[in-house]
Amino acid sequence: MGFKMGIVGLPNVGKSTLFNALTKTAAAQAANFPFCTIEPNVGEVGVPDARLARLAAIAGSKQIIPTRMTFVDIAGLVKGASKGEGLGNQFLANIREVDAIAHVLRCFEDGDVTHVDGRVDPIEDAETIETELMLADLDSAERRIQNLQRKLKGGDKEAVQQERLLKAAMEALEQGKPARTVEVDADDAKAWKSLQLMTAKPILFVCNVDEASAAEGNAHSARVAKMAEAQGAAHVVISAQIEEEISQLDDEEAAMFLEEMGLHEAGLDRLIRAGYDLLHLQTYFTVGPKEARAWTIRKGTLAPQAAGVIHGDFERGFIRAETIAYDDFVALNGEQGAKDAGKMRVEGKGYEVKDGDVLHFLFNA
Repeated sequence: MGFKMGIVGLPNVGKSTLFNALTKTAAAQAANFPFCTIEPNVGEVGVPDARLARLAAIAGSKQIIPTRMTFVDIAGLVKGASKGEGLGNQFLANIREVDAIAHVLRCFEDGDVTHVDGRVDPIEDAETIETELMLADLDSAERRIQNLQRKLKGGDKEAVQQERLLKAAMEALEQGKPARTVEVDADDAKAWKSLQLMTAKPILFVCNVDEASAAEGNAHSARVAKMAEAQGAAHVVISAQIEEEISQLDDEEAAMFLEEMGLHEAGLDRLIRAGYDLLHLQTYFTVGPKEARAWTIRKGTLAPQAAGVIHGDFERGFIRAETIAYDDFVALNGEQGAKDAGKMRVEGKGYEVKDGDVLHFLFNA
């Protein structure tokens, strides 16, 4: 079950530096000029979760396998991208393929790093990107409605649903509002997602600050925080430069460096968790002597579908799930202790998996 977050923003705001730190590589060329990233760089990162190591220690697991998220470093957008300026068309297509957007905003002053508009204003930068995405969505919606005309004349139900949703999106976009402001019924959720409207995707604003502001933020990031709150969006403060330095250190050195900087944890851990929360994801675990493993599911997922994340056969042949809550597994020192205390439950097809559940699935092959 793959979840992708696209890293977007204007040129020279720190996107590639952030990506390098996320993936602990130098795969994305970080250079002080626009369009140094032409093809999107893709990297998978483990979602930090201290519970996994605790479970592995109790069970004596030989291997620890965290759940993962995919980050896509998308080249810098500029004004006019919706009309193909810069390398706009290509980059916009890349954005359509992700599940959520991490919008990196420059919240630092540095005369040595060029800003495409010659000033530092994260709010205006955010508006520039949002405007381009809204214009591109509006153009896409108009074209799609035109392409539906033949099916609409034939009374195609799916086409009728798509037209209704596209018109709702266009109404919002024409009022200068992103498509994510449209209220969509559960019955329309799947069709809505298939429209691949960029401004319908959840957004996380990433305030890239200077090293001195990494712990508390600064005036620029404070403005972004207010904007995010007004939009019902998420935000996180991070220094991409610090994170890239940390990514080159071993765990002990990194911990010492963070302490010296007055930071409780790496900003990337907060960013990854924020992205995880933004997509309404949660984790369940499978634990044994061979491995302790975390699995990603959406909140509200039922047991058979959670089993299907491991393998389709598990979902098709689902019988039941032996379930232990994380706190019980830890407090009772593992599976046997939980069984002896009556804390292992047997759940059926209607069980909604909870965050932190330790599960063992029984199924027919």
